[in-house]
Formats: sequence, structure tokens, C-alpha cells
Amino acid sequence: MQTASSDIIECPVTPWYYKRMGLMAAMFLVFGLLFFKDGAYSWPKEAAMAAERERYQTEVLDAYDKARSAGTLGIWQTEAKTKGIELNPQGEPLPWAAIAARKSWPEKPKKRTPAEIEQQFYWGYAMMLGVVIIGVLILRSRNQKLIGHADHFITPEGRRVNHADAFRIDKRKWEHKALAYVFYREGGAGSTRKAIIDDLKYAGAGQVLAALESNFHGELIEKQSAPAEPASADT
Repeated sequence: MQTASSDIIECPVTPWYYKRMGLMAAMFLVFGLLFFKDGAYSWPKEAAMAAERERYQTEVLDAYDKARSAGTLGIWQTEAKTKGIELNPQGEPLPWAAIAARKSWPEKPKKRTPAEIEQQFYWGYAMMLGVVIIGVLILRSRNQKLIGHADHFITPEGRRVNHADAFRIDKRKWEHKALAYVFYREGGAGSTRKAIIDDLKYAGAGQVLAALESNFHGELIEKQSAPAEPASADT
């Protein structure tokens, strides 16, 4: 965004950035709620179904087979009726599939261990932490700006980067991600530092980069060089 003074370019955070972060926060929130639902309700219910299926298999179906093999089927049938176990007209216990269908249960519910159920809460808390972190990033970005001047620019964090101090610009991600990395040394000496010019996050950041390039005499990296093809042998 060009201000009244042609030497100053103010680049506020773009609506795209807020939309993107908002969608990420919504995604984390939805997944977090689903994890909590699984941990508090769905998985314990499924574990209870699996436990009931195992109990029915052991205490009813397997017991019936043992009684039939031992020749004590009549005694078993009498005890089964006393326990309220439902038998078909032939005196056989109902298959588990019929019991599950009557209760609207899956025929083969997954067995969930207590550790697996507890893990769902950990994932839920992690998702909610992600929502909080994104919220903090959005709040921090509200008043941030990338500001360009004729001979320098101010990063959103408040660092001043003089054009004369820049010795390398890496634009290999500019075409697809609108990102450029500026390497510089304060006063032309000292340790190397890096500043990021992000045209997706800061509206008008491309103008700041263009102003820098107009005064730049260092190394400009624009595209990733393709690997050289091996030379074919002469025939």
C-alpha cells in the first residue's frame, strides 16, 4: 500500500492471511471436538460392545458347544433359561449377529484399550492448543506491518534492514509462494541475518522487494537451477 509519501510503502496483513489462519483454527477445533467425543463417548461405548461380544461368545456360545459335546445339553438349556438367555425353538442360543442387530450394534465392534481411549484426550488437548496458538498469532499480527522506504525497510518485528547492507536475495519461492529471503549484515559487517518479504501475508510487499532490487548490487537467486543432463556418448 503506497502512502501519501512516495518514499514510504506500508504493507498491512492481508485478509487472505486471516482467512487462512481462521480456517486452520476451525480445522483444529473440529478435530479436537471429535477426539474428545471419541474419548468420552464413542470409543468407551465401542469397547463395551466388544466386551459384551466376548462375554456372549464365552459364556453362551462356547458353553453351549461344550454342553452339547459332553451330553449335558438339557441341563445347560435349563440353566440358560433361568439366566434369561434367549434360545431359538430348537433350544440353541441366538447367534451374536442377531443379538447385535437387535441392539443396532456393529457385528464386530473394535476392541478399544483404556490406553487408546485416554490417548484421544491427549490429541484433543493438542488440537485445542493449536487453536490457542493460532489465536495468539492472529492477535500478534493485527498491528504488524512491513514498511518500505527509499533506502531501507522495516520488518514486521521492527528490525531495520538497510538496502546497502543486503548482499543476497533469494527469490526461488517468489513465483509460487510469494516469499523472498533477504540476507544482510548490519553496517556491512558482523553476523549474517535474514529477513523475509512475504507478499501473501503483507499486502504490497512486492513493492518493498522491488524498491530493494532497484538499489541492489549483490547476489540475486531467482530460480532453482535444473540439474545438468548427462552428455550422451558419441556413436
